[in-house]
Amino acid sequence: MRDGPRSIVPRVSTAPAPPFAADPASRRSLRARLRGGPLARAIGRADVRLYRLLREDAQRSSLEQPIRRFSSLGEHAGLWLALGATGAAVDAPRRASWLRAARAVLGAYVLNTVLKLVLRRKRPALEQLPALISTPTSLSFPSAHASSSFAAARAYSSLIPAAPLYAVATAMALSRVYLGVHYPSDIAAGALLGTAVGTAGRA
Repeated sequence: MRDGPRSIVPRVSTAPAPPFAADPASRRSLRARLRGGPLARAIGRADVRLYRLLREDAQRSSLEQPIRRFSSLGEHAGLWLALGATGAAVDAPRRASWLRAARAVLGAYVLNTVLKLVLRRKRPALEQLPALISTPTSLSFPSAHASSSFAAARAYSSLIPAAPLYAVATAMALSRVYLGVHYPSDIAAGALLGTAVGTAGRA
């Protein structure tokens, strides 16, 4: 006796989906890195995980406005250039050192801008996690806030205590991820670039 037609049950994969699978916008913004080999894919996945950690788990509505205002101080390296100008004005014996450090901060900002135009990585675009601030461009890598902040921390630390400088620089860089306009790798690259350029500005 022949059996009747067998029903076909589709197989369902039990493999865990990558963290960006359900988010087309995130996938688009990371596409180049995910085609770049194992290391690039690992960095891309880590970027999304850390980004979500700060954008979801660490979000507090009461913090958004203060962090937004704080982060705005770093636009175009404004906070750090103002610090250099103030130091040069009130510390006459070390004016040349202050101005040299300020030039390093400006140089880091300009170099960062050039790299952004060359590399052209897009900012995060996760559909359920829109950015909390607007930005002058859609370019993301490296982070200018991070590069100018760490250039300032490195350069000015020969003139004033380093600990508060690096604390503010770190908070400034992390604020960009918290506000949804940079991936963690953007600020990491910016911090490395800024530290390298800031070294040239030390007295």
